[in-house]
Amino acid sequence: MHGEYKVPGGKLVVADVEVRDDRLSDVQIAGDFFLEPPEALSDLCAALSGMPAASSAESMVAALKAKLRPDAALIGFSVESVAIAVRRALGAAKTWRDFEWEIIDTGAETPAMHLAIDDVLARAVAEGRRAPTLRFWEWERPAIIIGAFQSLKSEVDLEATERLGVVTVRRVTGGGAMFVEPGTAITYSLYAPGELVDGMSFADSYAFLDNWVLKALNDLGVDAFYKPLNDIASSKGKIGGAAQKRYGGGTVLHHVTMAYDMDADKMMQVLRIGREKLSDKGTKSAAKRVDPVRSQTGLDRREVIDRMKTTFIELNGGRKGAVTPEEYKAAEALATEKFATPEWLAVVP
Repeated sequence: MHGEYKVPGGKLVVADVEVRDDRLSDVQIAGDFFLEPPEALSDLCAALSGMPAASSAESMVAALKAKLRPDAALIGFSVESVAIAVRRALGAAKTWRDFEWEIIDTGAETPAMHLAIDDVLARAVAEGRRAPTLRFWEWERPAIIIGAFQSLKSEVDLEATERLGVVTVRRVTGGGAMFVEPGTAITYSLYAPGELVDGMSFADSYAFLDNWVLKALNDLGVDAFYKPLNDIASSKGKIGGAAQKRYGGGTVLHHVTMAYDMDADKMMQVLRIGREKLSDKGTKSAAKRVDPVRSQTGLDRREVIDRMKTTFIELNGGRKGAVTPEEYKAAEALATEKFATPEWLAVVP
């Protein structure tokens, strides 16, 4: 059996295995990676030979680490990537093409409604009521979206937001605050099955789930790359950031906001932490830190989104979908009961 795994930003790992009496045998690992000393390759193969074919990714990683000689240097790949390639050979780990993706382009919604839709769709995928989905957002009004664990008073200048008509909401994922206005950002969410990132660390899954969008941006002329832990960046500055939450069954909510044509001055007025970060970095202008997609592509925002969709479909497949009336109804109730409430916003004062 044959399996392959391309490390995001790294090298290809190839696994060829046989199974005899429900155990791995004749394990061969290959690829375009670098490994020193070369003899360490035999360690990787020997570590997995004889293991139960039903072993978890964690068990394989532990066996690889235990067998690998102390002075081994794995360059462009890791023991985790070896386990993924082997499990793909066995059919235990899935690839994008193993799922039938739906692609949704929702219209303008309030910030609270968008957060509620995220939660509803992620749970629907986790419960098997919806296919894995990619959704693009449209912002209905200016907003600040703070991370699940951020302090409201430390992050947001509430007097400035009231004066400028900017609403503040709190999402369920961690990470930093975002400032958006209608037509100034590209935001999307992935509701992905846990099998897609099986065996990956949280850090690795961030880069893996956004590898397709880096390809899309590169094709548009942006020298985009992933900057750990959760930033999409380029040589001209930060483009956007990602955040994640895991639901039952391992389902991943992974959403990203990229700046298309941001009002940096307004962002500096409403976000307190932005001032501190820029001061700490000795940066005078927010525009130097967050480089909009518009300036690097010269394309209309909708054209950029359409090109992103095309790239996703070419790489991973996908068909047009929609939020169902039942999902909208559930999201409306959740927005009212949770995401639009002062109590949820101030859960971390």
